[in-house]
Amino acid sequence: MEAADFEAVLDAIRTFVRKEVVPAEEVIEKTDEIPEAIRAKAAEMGLFGYALPEEYGGLGFSMAEDVRLAMEVGHTAPAFRSMFGTNNGIAGQVLVNFGTDEQKQRYLPGLAAGDTIASFALTEPEAGSDPSGLRTRAVRVEGGYLLKGQKRFITNATRADLFMVFARTATDNGDTEGTKGISVFAVESGSEGLTIGPKDEKMGQRGAHTAEVFLDDVFVPESALIGGVEGEGFSAAMRSLARGRLHIAAICVGLAQRLVEESVNHAATSRQGGRPIAEFQQVQAMLADSQSEVLAGRAMVLEAAKAYDDGSDRRMAPSCAKLFCSEMVDRVADRAVQIHGGLGYMRSVAVERFYRDARLFRLYEGTSEVQKVIIAKQMLKGAGR
Repeated sequence: MEAADFEAVLDAIRTFVRKEVVPAEEVIEKTDEIPEAIRAKAAEMGLFGYALPEEYGGLGFSMAEDVRLAMEVGHTAPAFRSMFGTNNGIAGQVLVNFGTDEQKQRYLPGLAAGDTIASFALTEPEAGSDPSGLRTRAVRVEGGYLLKGQKRFITNATRADLFMVFARTATDNGDTEGTKGISVFAVESGSEGLTIGPKDEKMGQRGAHTAEVFLDDVFVPESALIGGVEGEGFSAAMRSLARGRLHIAAICVGLAQRLVEESVNHAATSRQGGRPIAEFQQVQAMLADSQSEVLAGRAMVLEAAKAYDDGSDRRMAPSCAKLFCSEMVDRVADRAVQIHGGLGYMRSVAVERFYRDARLFRLYEGTSEVQKVIIAKQMLKGAGR
């Protein structure tokens, strides 16, 4: 996309978020749903396919463009981004990077238009940030596979039309332990034996639904095996998650900037002892710490996105950005509540809601602890040789 065209798209999205989504935040919180008018407008603007190839109806954003968009949509309730994030990110990228031409033609246009909602079904009770404990099985039968297992915390599961399901298939030597023998399948909703549990009751991020997914001998044809090759699931997951982690880091920057704005506005208008609390040096110190961290996170994300696009670092930098920015937004949220005082603990105040929303970023798409392991392993490669 030409630079001028991208800036025009970004400006339109920025306006949409601030004029239509932000005013609907309380409705989203109370109803646990994204208003249909907002969903329809997001689809019309191309948000369900901004990171998908243009040949399939997407906007084809680079990673550098992706993170700038994420900072804008991060300005509001995280559920808004979650509505279309999986289509562009961890689920959609499995198809983009590993799907056959037939699979791309079949599914990507619907994902890009928002007519199809995809879910990334990797996490299990004993396999979260580390998929080596994955237990869902895919047993080869005549004409295809039978999938049996359980997934949990699956985003958009209650709304999904298509699931990217990760399951173990036997390798040539029968090794199906650890990261070996993991394959990924396209499973359509309504498949016999596929059951979706009730939506989870979460601490925050109302409007973004997660649920358990049960697979009881779900038959899928051979054409459902992504890429037509067994054993590619771990690579597909890691590649999708690396891009997703950088996107989440950018969302955290956007939310942190919103929290800073809420804090500044409150400090400038709230009075104690006859003067604005913004005149108190300890309040100023909290504001300064938060703004400094936001700028540091922004710079890190933009630099990591540049390295992702040129191929020089698609492993360590996304994890560094996700680790720093997800931890950073929690600190900024905590200061925002502190600056608001007792009011910051009230459900009617935005920073209270964002305080609960922000906590999840340190957990999904790889916990902070897992990011540290990834970073350290990349740092130590070749050391001492």
